[in-house]
Parts: sequence; structure tokens; C-alpha cells
Amino acid sequence: MPVASVRAVVRVAAYPILLAGTVSVAATALCLDWDPDRVSPLFLLGVICYLTALERLIPHRRAWHPNAGEWRWYGVYFLLTMVASAFAQFLVSKVVSEVSPRESEINLWAEIPAALLTGSLASYLVHRLGHTNAILWRLHGVHHVPEKVNVANNGVNHVLDIVLAQGTVQLALALVGFSRDSVFVVGLFVAAQGYFVHANIGVRIGRLNHVLASPEQHRLHHSTDLSEAGHYGSDLSIWDHVFDSYTWRPGREPVAVGLGDPASFPGTGEIFASLFHPFRRAKGPGTGSA
Repeated sequence: MPVASVRAVVRVAAYPILLAGTVSVAATALCLDWDPDRVSPLFLLGVICYLTALERLIPHRRAWHPNAGEWRWYGVYFLLTMVASAFAQFLVSKVVSEVSPRESEINLWAEIPAALLTGSLASYLVHRLGHTNAILWRLHGVHHVPEKVNVANNGVNHVLDIVLAQGTVQLALALVGFSRDSVFVVGLFVAAQGYFVHANIGVRIGRLNHVLASPEQHRLHHSTDLSEAGHYGSDLSIWDHVFDSYTWRPGREPVAVGLGDPASFPGTGEIFASLFHPFRRAKGPGTGSA
């Protein structure tokens, strides 16, 4: 089969394979009673490897591939993000153990959609605040510094932004009282979606864009043009419809991604400067991704 035909098939099958893999891992882990603390990081590693391979096979923009220096920076940020995620989970672990039941009181597969909607709403709100609140933007803006959107720079985050965002979502799920199993399943889906929407891959999901977040939408979120940025949902897109931040339409592409005023934040390679940036006097726009 010609290479062009193979790539065409991969473009169509890539996202269904990701979703099917997520469901399969979740179902197998629950049926075999696997330890979520071991399954989750291994699953995440598999997702990253899968999407990284797709970026080479069906890239959206070849110029967005990380260079050698960026891979080193992104690796450091990824480790910091993982540490921050673990710390966020630690902060709410006692609440989860006290509030979240070990067993589902309703059918698990009926509970999962409710947990997904709840967590997605919490994530949407804290993400939007990260763009509209001047103080929180100084944390979240670190993520918008790269002038590319790819799997590797999904991990470019300020550690406090991760603690706040993930801690808020986990706390919301715990306080509602969703079971640990449902939170685990939702966590796998959200992790897969988070890396999928950042993937530099030529994949289109058509009408599913109105329900699920996608790379097509998230590139607009990173646009330097705030009028089209929107799309604060990184797992579901329904909240963008509800709160009027949905701007995607077929074929719409950002002219440029990153910061409209790059001088307002340290460069991605300036890791220590980025970490201390929120505690210094602002020099650029107070909010937004541009």
C-alpha cells in the first residue's frame, strides 16, 4: 500500500484507536483489580509514545516538531508537572479517603459520565480563570509561551498552576462523592485527551468536535488572536458551547500560536526564571493567551 494511503488510514483510525485503548485499559484494570497508582503512569507513558509516533507519521505542521534543545526543556517541565500532579493528589487524598466511597452506590458505568461532566466543568472553570484573572494568568501563561503546539510541550506548566488546576478537579470529584473506580476511569480519559489535544497530528474528528475537545480546537486556544482563542475545555467541548467560548469551525486555523507579547514571560528554556516569574512585577498584558 502506498505511503499516502497508509497515512490516510492512520488519520481516520488514530483517534478511535486512542479511545478504544483507553476504554480497554480501564475495563481490564477494574476487572482484574489492578492498582490505579501503577496503571495510570504506565498508561500515560503509552499515550505519549503513541501520539509522539503519530506526530512523525501524520504531522499537522512539521515546523512544530521539537528540536533537540526543546526536548531537553520539555523533559524537565514534564518531570516538574508529574511532581506537581502527585503533590496535588496528596493534598486532597485525605478528603478523598474520607468522602469518596470505595464502592459505587449506583452502576459504575452510569456513574462515570456524571463524574466526567463534573470534573470537566471544574477543569473548564479553573482553566478559564487562568486566562481571565491577572494573578492566575502569571501562572498559567507559562504554558502558552511555546510557539508550537505538540505532545511534548503539553508538560510545559508552572508547578503551582498544576497544583491548583488538578487539586480543584480532584477535590470537586471527592466532595461530590464519586467512587474511586469512576475517578480512576475518568482520570485515564482526561489524561489521554489532554495529550491528544496538544498533538501535532493531522487528525480531524468532524462533528465530534461539538462534544469532545480536539487538536483542531486546542490550536485555536493557543492562538495569539484572543478573538478566536476560547476553547478552555481540554477533554469535553460542551462547556465551551454552554459558556460561549467555542470558536472552532471546519478549516479554521490560527495564524500564530504563543504569546502576542513574548517579552511578558521568560522563554521556555529559562526554566528557573519561569518558575519565579509569577512573583515578579508584571511587564506585559495582564490576562489572556496573547
